[in-house]
Amino acid sequence: MQHYVIYKRVSTADQGRSGLGLAAQGRDISLYLETYSPEPFEVIGEYLDIQSGKDADRPELLKALDHAKRDKATLLVAKLDRLSRKVSFIAHLMDDPKLDLRVASMPYADKFQLHIYAALAEQERDFISQRTKAALRQAKERGVKLGGLRDATMKRNKVIQLQADKRAEKLENVVVPMRQQGATLRDIALALTSAGIKTARGGQWQASQVKRVLERLEKQ
Repeated sequence: MQHYVIYKRVSTADQGRSGLGLAAQGRDISLYLETYSPEPFEVIGEYLDIQSGKDADRPELLKALDHAKRDKATLLVAKLDRLSRKVSFIAHLMDDPKLDLRVASMPYADKFQLHIYAALAEQERDFISQRTKAALRQAKERGVKLGGLRDATMKRNKVIQLQADKRAEKLENVVVPMRQQGATLRDIALALTSAGIKTARGGQWQASQVKRVLERLEKQ
């Protein structure tokens, strides 16, 4: 029988009390168990932390890890960022031969793929935090005070293009190898979405958007 230890995490006490985020995690975990898990299976433990994903010292996570390894169960989380937002922490878990880990939203991902997704997600978060300041700084360096609506529009468009170029560069080491290995645009879009990487507008990836990223990289 397949045994599971489930771990969930929300970032704030308000989320913990209201159930915000927990319902979605529970839904994804249930979907994995009902659709992808070998049968029969049994959930032998559930743990919840109300704490930032940046903190590695989370008491319930430590209990969940110990429980899973002690009983030779699979640690199951809804999304990779519920486990941690630090790629170094994810890598440490991947190197543990006693730990079997599954991510509900990426049911077929192996440890190597999860490591790549963790690295991408961390990179994306850093990029998002820096891109606005960088774009404004570069726009300022390229010109003087904007003189009119047309100038402002042109300048804004340049900033948008700069952001798009930088975003494409951040994804190059993933989308290009996947494409070269025969992955479809849809496959790549699903992989980016599963990794928790948002589009420029904060949505999920579509094949057409992956195509534009690849075309942008070809022009650079």
